[in-house]
Amino acid sequence: MALPPIVTATIQSAVLAATSNILAQCLTAYQSEATLVIDWVPVFQFILYAFLNVPPNFLWQDLLESSFPAFHIAPTSEAVASAAADDEKELEKEANEGRLVEPKLNITNTIIKLFLDQTVGAAANTILLSLFMHSIQDAMIRPTAGPLSGAENSFRYLVSPGAVDYSAVGWNGVLERSQAEFWPLLVASWKLWPLVSLVNFVFVKTIEGRNLIGGLAGIIWGIYLSLVAAQ
Repeated sequence: MALPPIVTATIQSAVLAATSNILAQCLTAYQSEATLVIDWVPVFQFILYAFLNVPPNFLWQDLLESSFPAFHIAPTSEAVASAAADDEKELEKEANEGRLVEPKLNITNTIIKLFLDQTVGAAANTILLSLFMHSIQDAMIRPTAGPLSGAENSFRYLVSPGAVDYSAVGWNGVLERSQAEFWPLLVASWKLWPLVSLVNFVFVKTIEGRNLIGGLAGIIWGIYLSLVAAQ
C-alpha cells in the first residue's frame, strides 16, 4: 500500500537532512585535516527537525497552490487561429485530438506565491529552525567534554536515558540567540530559496515533486546550517 504523499515527503526529507549533516561533517574534517568521526547527535537533530518541519511545510505549499494555482486552462494558438478563421471543421478536429486547450502559466499567481513563500514562509521557517536547534542543543548537553573517540560514543549517548532533557533548556537564552541570528539566516536563505521556489512553481506541477526538488536543494542549505550549528 502506497504511503500518503505527506508521509513520503517527510521520510524523503529526513534522509536528505541526515545526508547534508554527514556531508558537512566530512567537509569540516577535510578542511581541518582531521580524522573523520561521524557524530550521530547532530545527525539525529537534523532528522528530528525534518520530521517536525516537513508536514506543516507540505501543507503550506498545498495551501499556496490551491489558493493561487500555477496554471490555468487557455485556448491553444491553433484553436485561436481556427476560431479567427471561423474554421469549424478544424476546431472539431483539434477538439478530438485534444489540441483545443492547454495549461498556461499564471504569472500573477506565481509572483504572489513566490512573494508569500519568501516572506511569510521563510520568516516562519527561520524562526522555527532557530528555536528548535538552540533548544535541542541545550536539551542534549553531553555529559563528557572533549572530542569523540569514535562514532559509537555519540550513538551510545543518543540511546542513553535522559539524552534529551528539555527541562535543562534556558528558554530566555534560546530566544535571544534566535532573535540575534534571524536576519542573517533569513538573508542567507534568500541567496538560494527564491530560485528554488521559482523553479518549483514554474516547472514542477505536483507538491511531491516540489518537495523532492526542495529536498535536494536542502542538502546545500543543510550543509550550511550544519556548519553554523557546529560553531
